[in-house]
Amino acid sequence: MTPTRSTLALAVLAALPLAVFAQTKPPVAQYWMDVGTNSMNMPGMGGGMSGAIMGAMVPGMGGPQKSLNLYLHSRQPKPPAPEATHDIPPGAAMGATLPLVLPRVEPRRAGERDTPEQFEKPKARVLFYWGCSDTVRAGQPRVADTEKMSMIDFGKMFAGRSAPDRGSPWGPDRAIWPNEKDSKPVPAQSSLQGDHWVKGNYTPDIKFRIGDRQDFLAPYAITATGELNMPIQLEWNTVANALGYFHFAMANRQSTGEMIIWSSSDVPDSGFGLIDYLPNDFVRKMIQEKVVMPPTATRCAIPKGIFEGADGAMLQSIAYGEELNLAQPPRPADPKAPWEPIWFAKVRVKSTGMTMLGMGAEGGGRSARSAPAQSSGGAGAPGSPGAPAQQPSDSPLDQAKDAVDKVRGLLRW
Repeated sequence: MTPTRSTLALAVLAALPLAVFAQTKPPVAQYWMDVGTNSMNMPGMGGGMSGAIMGAMVPGMGGPQKSLNLYLHSRQPKPPAPEATHDIPPGAAMGATLPLVLPRVEPRRAGERDTPEQFEKPKARVLFYWGCSDTVRAGQPRVADTEKMSMIDFGKMFAGRSAPDRGSPWGPDRAIWPNEKDSKPVPAQSSLQGDHWVKGNYTPDIKFRIGDRQDFLAPYAITATGELNMPIQLEWNTVANALGYFHFAMANRQSTGEMIIWSSSDVPDSGFGLIDYLPNDFVRKMIQEKVVMPPTATRCAIPKGIFEGADGAMLQSIAYGEELNLAQPPRPADPKAPWEPIWFAKVRVKSTGMTMLGMGAEGGGRSARSAPAQSSGGAGAPGSPGAPAQQPSDSPLDQAKDAVDKVRGLLRW
């Protein structure tokens, strides 16, 4: 694995939390809709046959692509042949209904048990930068070095802001789409606006309507100008209905064995917990704390020289959409009133973009010769449809180990 491919792999990592309302008892059913728009900007890579080939290799590179992931969890007993479907509006252009299929669970063999993974302390040195500016600000970079600090202290260097744990749509008892029965791509012209109906023989009916604010966001296309040894200017058009923006860049400097990480946060934050679906209140809080940029922002600069000598650099950007939370019956205005919801539904929206850095206006430069060949977004890839969510651990040592594993994956060839 090349450093650039490793950078891309970690840049798309995403956890998938769920907000839970306070209630008298848990709902019979919960439903999640994850609505995404994905794009990749490769300077010098135009459309036509080249764009089509690259689009097949890396989703979003051949042109913006829409994604939809559905998850159903019901506490009702499942019959021998459980069935569930999601009726979608005509504008989705994917037929009248989508099947929701429970994943296959392979039975554990007799005597089979989990084997503890050996943990080997790697050699890793990571430089952290943050903030939009042409030059490196005072007090930067922060350095995390496994040879000069304990594993727990090393892990703490990666700590950053993230949404409070709200549960996860992932699980062996969640019926999903796409699945082995139906995994059709989402058409470019698809719109989710209209009436939705989830039904089945082990779930109550879930009916709701989606408007323009929870429809697919426009592509988040970033223009990046400047070589790796210069300030890199980022510009973009505002995305309609976006609540805010965040940028996260990574590179590997092979000559020194260093990993360089930068985030657009105005205050120190690694950014690992922010390239994700985030709840509305949390996004607004992050804007107030100057971690996330407001929806009016259109420019940012990566400081001069932080990626100089790196073997390619990749920018991951996200525009946060407005999350929709519904319940039936609705939550009472009186917080003391008994409330026994039959179902919850959550629609999460985002638009993400990836951009190669340091390739110049004409697509030249050293990083152009280190373009990624990884196929991101396939089933099972971190942060992609079909990948299990990464759940945080309460153990400081486990948190440190997780941070090291991420870095080790980035530095692996």
